Amino acid sequence: MTASATGRSQAAASAAAASFAALEAQLDYLSATEVEQVRQAYRFADAAHLGQMRKNGDPYITHPIAVAQQCTEWKLDAQALCAALMHDVLEDCGVSKQDMAERFGTPVAELVDGLTKLDKLEFDSREQNQAESFRKMLLAMARDVRVILIKLADRTHNMRTMGDMPRSKWGRISSETLEIYAPIAHRLGLNNNYRELQDLAFKHLHPWRYQALSKALDKSRGRRKDLIARVQGEVESAFLKQGLDVRILGREKTLYSVYRKMDLKHLSFAQVTDIYGFRIVLPELLDCYTALGTLHQLYKPLPGKFRDYIAIPKMNGYQSLHTTLVGPFGTNIEFQLRTPTMDVVAESGVAAHWLYKASEPNSPASQDLNTQWLQSLLDIQQETHDAAEFWDHVKIDLFPDSVYVFTPKSRIMSMPRGATVVDFAYAIHSDVGSRAIGAKVNGEQAALRTELNNGDVVEIVTSPHAKPNPSWLGFVKTGRARSKIRHHLKTLALEESMNLGERLLLQALRAEGIATLPATDAEHQAVWDKLLRFTGNKQREELLTDIGLGKRIASMVGKKLAALLAESGEKPDLLLISQERYGAAPDDRPSQGVVTLDGNEGASVQYASCCRPVPGDGIVGYLGRGEGLVVHTDDCPVGKKLLHRDSERFLEVEWAEEPGRLFESTVLVTVVNGKGVLAKVAAALAAAEADITHIHMGEDTAPSAIDLRFTVAVRDRVHLAQVLRQLKRTPSVVRAHRMRPVRDGA
Repeated sequence: MTASATGRSQAAASAAAASFAALEAQLDYLSATEVEQVRQAYRFADAAHLGQMRKNGDPYITHPIAVAQQCTEWKLDAQALCAALMHDVLEDCGVSKQDMAERFGTPVAELVDGLTKLDKLEFDSREQNQAESFRKMLLAMARDVRVILIKLADRTHNMRTMGDMPRSKWGRISSETLEIYAPIAHRLGLNNNYRELQDLAFKHLHPWRYQALSKALDKSRGRRKDLIARVQGEVESAFLKQGLDVRILGREKTLYSVYRKMDLKHLSFAQVTDIYGFRIVLPELLDCYTALGTLHQLYKPLPGKFRDYIAIPKMNGYQSLHTTLVGPFGTNIEFQLRTPTMDVVAESGVAAHWLYKASEPNSPASQDLNTQWLQSLLDIQQETHDAAEFWDHVKIDLFPDSVYVFTPKSRIMSMPRGATVVDFAYAIHSDVGSRAIGAKVNGEQAALRTELNNGDVVEIVTSPHAKPNPSWLGFVKTGRARSKIRHHLKTLALEESMNLGERLLLQALRAEGIATLPATDAEHQAVWDKLLRFTGNKQREELLTDIGLGKRIASMVGKKLAALLAESGEKPDLLLISQERYGAAPDDRPSQGVVTLDGNEGASVQYASCCRPVPGDGIVGYLGRGEGLVVHTDDCPVGKKLLHRDSERFLEVEWAEEPGRLFESTVLVTVVNGKGVLAKVAAALAAAEADITHIHMGEDTAPSAIDLRFTVAVRDRVHLAQVLRQLKRTPSVVRAHRMRPVRDGA
């Protein structure tokens, strides 16, 4: 080794030792044994990273030390600090998880393993990869929040030293920080980190805008120095008269938050008036309210700008009183009032658990904060196995702007702004959400899609037979409600598709001369196993569901199953074959030979919107790929096209003797335009006991005769004929007839 190389090596070792000495000076809250454990972790990491350098030429070990230093600011425990020091050891240095567990204990090894998995995540523009990575990160956080705290410390240090990285990486890493890591820091109440990550990302994402705003803010600070000093003096004087012991801290909006406000509200820098504010820290909770009264006597409050987050804390544990006052020269100034404990929680959020652990074990801040949100992540994960869908659910919850509502028993519930009655019902309990049929908001009847406001008292009306409605997905706002509804609908649809698949396979098997499906007992297990190998399915239920969804053709599966049963010695019934294939009289036909429909089949059977079949119409069934059974009228041009193209996918279907619900049909009514004509037609439909589900009046502006298109719900074809007769007898009605699909060339 040359003298210069030796010198560089010694300088690197000195730099690393100086960095660790600075870290060690901050470990006064740990016991001597714990400090020694951290020291051992440093030696282990230092040896593992020996010879590795950062882009700026510093020894690599200085990065893990900086990450651990950030963790000491939150007073994280010795296990977390050891994990922070060794967070790159497993991946970069060939050390095994087992070795680490033996030397430092399983909890430390688990933390490092969790961090290693997170380090492999690279968020890119491909939604699927981003979603899968995001899911892994949030689940790691839900299992042990220390993993994400260390990860945020790691990201903060990387952003601070971004200038040493190639400029080509600035955009991706800064966008990722702004879109993913900063919102998580905010959600966990780590406000200092949240603001710093936003500003650093902004600085490297839009360097020119950052520089321009930074200069404008410096100038503004100089101009407004006198104003701030005057306000601070007047406020201190007012509190002195009241005998209140206060600590007043000036607060300035971050560059990124100024930029966001300008961008969203299309303001110039000069129009952003609330750049400055004050934080007032008082000894006791009641002092906060006394101080609030004092401030409101000193300056006029801005209407609608008072928030009491002490009585109703935010979901991440944040508590403060917020008020915006009109100060000297008409300048708006925000004040935040809180106790020292609230101040720590406000700046450190979930990390306040460790900050208060030693000194105040019974303090509210020593409880795990934000467990409600972390638990809801696990709930969503259990029901959502599709990564993109999981991402869709949780990103809704990352930017909460809360409203606070009450149950009838005065329990406070925090909901995101725009949340509806259905979101509230699912927040109480999954069963309450799934069984909801109505609600009372502030004692008055309200629709399930009603948006909730601060202070609403909400009571949910349930029914034991109710089910979630697919239309709810169009208005719910919380990830929890969305995932619960989707999970229920998927489960329900799969059950219905499986039942339909069983009926279709039985029908196909009867055409092969076998009267019943083989049982799922030991005797027939070999037959089912061979059939599943043939179709590529894992389970019998999955195969039946695929048949019900049209992914497998029942006749082909039926032929294979009949052949397998013949191999095992079960002979086909020739009489049954002739009945099924060659048209026995309808009265003699076994009921299983045809799919019978009553309208209550659920999502597995759809009635085509092109022809809208009703009981009494001749019908055919088309097994669409992945969409279940679609029913058309036998004269529907769309159905005939499909029959010509895909005849093997058509099934024999018939109406049940007693349909179980009403069916929609479209009626075209031509009327002479005049006063009250729509009311007359609606009255005629009501007299014929037909429910109107939709009206379309066309785009023409009041000509002498207009076409009204009604979608009405009727019992059957006979009822529809009665409806048309009633319409034709109505004054002003020129014509009334059922709408049919237009044939090609018509």
